[in-house]
Amino acid sequence: MPNQVELSIIVPLYNEEKNITKLCDALISIIQKLNYATEILLIDDGSKDNTANIISSIAISDDRFNSIILSRNHGHQLALTAGFRYVRASKAIFILDGDLQDPPEMIVNFLEKFNQGYDVVYGIRKNRKESFLKKQMYWFYYRLIKNIANIDLPADSGDFALISRKVVDYLNTMPEQNRYLRGMRAWVGFKQTGIEYNRSARHDGKSNYSWKKLFELAYSGIFNFSDLPVKFITRLGVISTIIALFYLTTVFIKRIWFDGVPVGFTALIAAIVMFGGVQLISLGIIGEYVLRIYKQVQQRPLFIVDKIVRDKKIHNGQDFQS
Repeated sequence: MPNQVELSIIVPLYNEEKNITKLCDALISIIQKLNYATEILLIDDGSKDNTANIISSIAISDDRFNSIILSRNHGHQLALTAGFRYVRASKAIFILDGDLQDPPEMIVNFLEKFNQGYDVVYGIRKNRKESFLKKQMYWFYYRLIKNIANIDLPADSGDFALISRKVVDYLNTMPEQNRYLRGMRAWVGFKQTGIEYNRSARHDGKSNYSWKKLFELAYSGIFNFSDLPVKFITRLGVISTIIALFYLTTVFIKRIWFDGVPVGFTALIAAIVMFGGVQLISLGIIGEYVLRIYKQVQQRPLFIVDKIVRDKKIHNGQDFQS
């Protein structure tokens, strides 16, 4: 029965048909050892392969699994948001990606911390098997966002975490379109801690996070949880004004005391290009905020559910009540 579920495991999936069998076998092996009534919620984020059919079949045949099929690819953060909306756990929710890079067996370590009174237990990536360029960019970004954010964002931590039902309920009240869940999780507060682990390579297939998606996620972190972009415009304007005043002072001194001024178009073109660049950068930053405001005031649903398979029954997503 729904009120008996104590622990929910959320797994967002996108084109993961080659990993599902091993993932489900690993999860079954783990939950059999847990002293919690557990459900596993598999979420298909508009996959182009056979992922949706596979997880639907699993949910039909095994009542430990439920599945949500989204109408299209909404993105990893919104797929997790859909999971938060439909989980039935009364105590805690465990978030795990379907590529098996994050070890599912760490749920045991997370639950130990949870039972000590922590509302959020997140994984800290000590080592990761990525390309050298990606590792350096991850390292730089996490330290950048930690230093500029308005809240305490732990470095090298992703969405791999165990969070209490209380925290999930607060996350469900947040209607943000451009979601950065690890930041929202930190913003909520309560007692939080991290556990270091080594992140493995993908079990099969290639990463579904393209460079474009990675940058979009990074933008959401910076623009949602930092005042730096707006303050950067002011600082850029001040620096530009100082440079302009310095140049005008130099010209004035040369004209009065040395009877000469710089001639030619080089200095003029340089000044025009510099100030034009400053204006375009400023407009771009303001435009990013305007775009986010525009998306928010449209008040479109964060995600659309096509169907839900729960308790071995198929439900229409439009009619299903969580």
